[in-house]
Formats: sequence, structure tokens, C-alpha cells
Amino acid sequence: MRKQKEWKIRIRLEDKVDVEVSDQREEERKTMASSSGKRNPEVRKDAVWNRWVIFSPARAKRPSDFKSKSPTDPNPKQHCPFCIGHEHECAPEIFRVPPRDPDWKIRVIQNLYPALSRDLPEPQLASSASVIDGFGFHDVVIETPLHPLQLCDLSPPDIANVLLAYTERIRQLACHDAVQYVQVFKNHGASAGASMSHSHSQMMALPIIPPNVSARLASMKDHFEQTGKCFICEIQREDLLIDSSTNFFSLVPFAASFPFEIWIVPQYHSAHFHELDAEKAVELGGLLKLMLRKMSLQLNNPPFNYMIHTSPLHGNGSELAYTHWFIQIIPQLIGIAGFELGTGCYINPVFPEDAAKVLREVKVPEFIEKTIMSKEERQLLFGKGTFCRLMHQEPK
Repeated sequence: MRKQKEWKIRIRLEDKVDVEVSDQREEERKTMASSSGKRNPEVRKDAVWNRWVIFSPARAKRPSDFKSKSPTDPNPKQHCPFCIGHEHECAPEIFRVPPRDPDWKIRVIQNLYPALSRDLPEPQLASSASVIDGFGFHDVVIETPLHPLQLCDLSPPDIANVLLAYTERIRQLACHDAVQYVQVFKNHGASAGASMSHSHSQMMALPIIPPNVSARLASMKDHFEQTGKCFICEIQREDLLIDSSTNFFSLVPFAASFPFEIWIVPQYHSAHFHELDAEKAVELGGLLKLMLRKMSLQLNNPPFNYMIHTSPLHGNGSELAYTHWFIQIIPQLIGIAGFELGTGCYINPVFPEDAAKVLREVKVPEFIEKTIMSKEERQLLFGKGTFCRLMHQEPK
């Protein structure tokens, strides 16, 4: 068995930024007083999921005072099956990046405890069916071989590799006629649902179209039929915008269900996430890294979830004109209680315009990398500044 390498990494990520408290806080008090302190509650319509959100700033502090009460501190490395050299402890591998390379950067594996079974017969879903076999796929994407690193610590090209691993696996899963929808999601931190501290995300291929997806498609179809336009294409608004690049922009949505919720949206119309190409993936990786770093700095490294919302795999094509994929990032700052569960309405204590302003103004310092590593180890960790080409494999 190949001897496991010892990694000694010291990375200075300047999570704590010194600020001139007196002048800055006084200015924040003035600018936020009218919105957070005296602003009346509002009820806004979320046109993407066709639901209402209550904005009640009286229930919260100033937007800039929001911090996670349970920050996700990096756990010291213990015995972790996701680390390089422990591959034999994991469920079967589907593919790795680079292919067949012992010094891998990403591995896509089966989930050891899957919610659905790939070994069941593929069901034929009838419109009248109320029970079908639990066929499906549940995979894990190990985003880095190194335990201390989180996704936001990786370079944009390395984050692009993770995104391209998602797209490759979705294309493989699309070969199964019974797979209707693939949900990509990441749980970061125990209170966000993560059972492993090693940076990873998950993919579930479902034999149904989930209710939230159906509601989103129906709502966006209604908007398209009324206006002739894709709602997501028109969602960009200056006071909600956080940052943008040539092909993507990030914003806090107009009717955000959660405080400091962030969306990353393609500037161009695209219904399917798995059509993302390698060049745009690097650009998207840079913006995703920036948003995760801003969120971590401002909110005290909170637990969070992100989800990629895309289109069903085997549609009739008519929905392509009004569906538009995007990434939704939700920091876990408040809980969901009886009101939300009973009504389907959310209460958000931070107006989206205020959250967007706070996030826009967060300065992300350049990190200084100080390591004791060989040239080969540095190449494995940071790459050559280019993304790896994924090898097409038959679906497993």
C-alpha cells in the first residue's frame, strides 16, 4: 500500500479584519437607522417559489451585527476516510480527478449510507402512483484530498474542478431514464447537516421531480406566459447586487427567505447546470469563492448549505425558455420553527437591500500561504492554475 504523505500546512487566512470601529459604526448607525430601526415590516412575494416572506427588522439587531453563534471552526484532523491514503475505507469510487492518479484532487464516490438504492429496478413512474421503489443514486464529492482545507480555501480553477465533477456526474446519471432530477447540495458544519468535517458535497439522483422543483417551474412558467420573459434573467437589481463578473452575478434575492441568503446566477440564459463549460466554470469558481469568503468574514464562519437549482433531466424542452439555473447559499443564522412549518412562510429579520449592502462592503484580504511542502506537494494542493480534463466514464 502506498505510503501516506505527511502534510504540514500553515495558511494564514485573515478572517479577522481590523476596522476603525468609531467612524465606521457611526456611519452604519446613520445609514441603517431608517431601514432597520424604524422601517415597518413588509410581506414580499417570492416569484421563484411562489411563496410569501415576512420581513420584520424589529426582531433583529442591525444587519451588520449578525454573527453565527456556532461558527464552524476547522476540526483538527482525526482518522478521516476522506483523506488521501484512506481510499480503501470509503464506499466504491465512481471517478476521480485526474483519472487513475494516486495523487487525486477530487473523488466522486458512492455514499456509504445512501438514502436511495441504485440496486433496485428502475421504476416506471405513473401519474397515479402513490408508492414506487426507492431507486436512485446518492453520491459524495470529496472536494480536496487535504483535511484542513475548505472549499473557499481552494483556487478558482480547483473550485472549477469541483463544479465540473458535478456536471460530469449529472451527464452520467442522465443516461438512466428513471432519473428525473439531480440535486447537488453542500452541508457545511454540523448544524447544517454535515456528518464529516472533511470538505465534501453530495448529489442525489431522484426518480421523481421534487415538490419544490415543480413549484419553481410552475411559478416561472406563469411569469413567462404573462411577460414573455424569464424571471431569473430580470432578477438583477443594483441595490440587491453584491458582485458580478462577465458571465455571472451574485445578489441577495428580493424576497430572501433567510438572512444573508445569496444567489449566484448566470448572466446568460441557461436551463441546465450540467451544460456549464470549463472556461465559465473557472469564472464561476472565483465568484463562488468570493461569496463564501465574504460570508465567512462577515458572519463569523457560519454553518451553511448551498444548493444548485437546475431543470429536470428529461423534460419536453418547452421549459427551457423560462427555467434558469442558479446556486443558492444559505448561512444557518436562525432556526425554522412552528410558524414556518405550519404556513410555508418564512420570517426574515434582515431586509435584502441591507444584507446586500453589508456583503458588498466586506473586504476580503488576500491570504498569505506559508507552507513546508515539496514542489510535487504544492502542485497537488494548488495545481498548475489550469483545470483537469475529466475522463468520460460509463455510469455506475
